[in-house]
Amino acid sequence: MPHSADPDPADKPVLVLLHQENSTPARIGNLLAAMGYQLDIRRPRFGDPLPETLAGHAGVVVFGGPMSANDDDDYMRLETRWLDVPLRENTPALGICLGAQMLARHLGERVYKPDDEAVEIGYYPIQPTPAGHTLCPEPFPNQVYQWHREGFDLPRGATLLAAGDEAFPVQAFQYGSATALQFHPEVTWAIMHRWTTRGHDRMQVSTARPRQEHFEGWFQYDPPIATWLRAFLETWIAGKASV
Repeated sequence: MPHSADPDPADKPVLVLLHQENSTPARIGNLLAAMGYQLDIRRPRFGDPLPETLAGHAGVVVFGGPMSANDDDDYMRLETRWLDVPLRENTPALGICLGAQMLARHLGERVYKPDDEAVEIGYYPIQPTPAGHTLCPEPFPNQVYQWHREGFDLPRGATLLAAGDEAFPVQAFQYGSATALQFHPEVTWAIMHRWTTRGHDRMQVSTARPRQEHFEGWFQYDPPIATWLRAFLETWIAGKASV
């Protein structure tokens, strides 16, 4: 009797959770689509249901948004609790900015604003750990694009992948099947234009980078970020992003 071929993992879609009406999965979505994955895009904030199991999905990406993981809205509390599903089922999960903060909160850690009201908006240096460099074949980037005013503590049992300055010391971690990134590797040139236009007031904070530096930084820092992100997503979706 002939042996049937193993199913292609790309036959399962990747669940994408977005938090604004017009948000997109941006470069991450483009790369996953190029790898052959369909995207199951849902916006729990606007009433889209969360699946009770991820058996029918290859992974889940939880993106950012202007809200706080500390908000008491029903959808925020529901989505934060729901993160138990990928962790329990050992499904590849990726949290970006707000998604990373929600994961930290789900794991019992605080999400906070620094006492000096510092923000990270623009390109900032981070310090990858040895564990971060083993995450995928490409080296972890050491300059990344940020857009946030809150940070989080490292969850107990998590592995630190990259560190930041005193205000935001935790920049990336891994916990089980989940990877959390405080920064935004998904940002495209068009998104950078949109954020720096609509969020112009955010760049008035003293620790934010001036708008022109965002675009200058793109040419200097984005190529290694893009190379790393492609390699990371391939490793992550295959369930091999372990340290």
